[in-house]
Amino acid sequence: MRGTASPERVAVLALDGVYPFELGIPSRILGAADGRYEVLTCSVDGQPVRSSADFTIGVAHGPELLETADTVVVPSVLPARLPAGLPEAVAAALARIRPDARIVSICTAAFVLAEAGLLDGRQATTHWHLADLFRRRYPRVELDPDVLFVEDGRILTSAGAAAGVDVCLHLVRSDHGSALANFVARCCVVPPFREGGQAQYIERPVPENGSSGTAATRAWALERLAEPLTLAELAQHARMSLRTFARRFNDEVGVSPGRWLIQQRVGRARHLLESSDLPVDRIAAEVGFATGASLRQHLHASIGVSPQAYRRTFQSAR
Repeated sequence: MRGTASPERVAVLALDGVYPFELGIPSRILGAADGRYEVLTCSVDGQPVRSSADFTIGVAHGPELLETADTVVVPSVLPARLPAGLPEAVAAALARIRPDARIVSICTAAFVLAEAGLLDGRQATTHWHLADLFRRRYPRVELDPDVLFVEDGRILTSAGAAAGVDVCLHLVRSDHGSALANFVARCCVVPPFREGGQAQYIERPVPENGSSGTAATRAWALERLAEPLTLAELAQHARMSLRTFARRFNDEVGVSPGRWLIQQRVGRARHLLESSDLPVDRIAAEVGFATGASLRQHLHASIGVSPQAYRRTFQSAR
């Protein structure tokens, strides 16, 4: 279990029509976490599974593996294989998952969890292209198609394809801190934290010719988080009008410039709370919040805990 010296057992459930890329994400990301996870793959009957490609995938375990797993990951499947009703073998396999186990879906696998009733009354996400279909089928689920992943209690859902990398890095970060998550990201040559959500990938009109993006300004701002940056200063750096910059920023990142700055400051504060003994007021100043009270407010709004509680959690883990 999480918090013990032994590796956490992660069972990856391969369903009919599974995408090979997504199937390999948990093993690749969690398997790089310095022996903290034991990642094993199973199917609903222990037999080979047809993939979305032109080959089948052999697995070493049957559904009994799910009974021993601390975390269960269900990778995405072909949209054509999404259940209008849950196949009996899949329902029986999901019923083997322990009540206290963590469950993670990647992309279209949110449909599987929703069909099993596991997402009723919860917040969730899936691929933005399937959001309307998901809402029609599962009106009892609070769907947010703009984010890369959602954590609601013991269940996490992630958006399309590579968002499986984001949610697995989040597992490492939540379980063992940002230092190990950053190490894993470097090993796998992926960003430790992607800015914004999947809103930036939704099809939008092509910007007018000659327009430039906001990436350089975002990099510039990250080097100056401790300063009281204003929208006007950001727009001036990007050499755009306020209105154009705000629109372009939201199109590229999926959130407003102000919201993005808060996200970056909270993220930097979390790192300092985990890795240093600096007082909360000093950390607030280092990341650009006016006061320690402001940091407390934004951290609580983001992850629901105070700086002191957050620090105690990771100091105990270390």
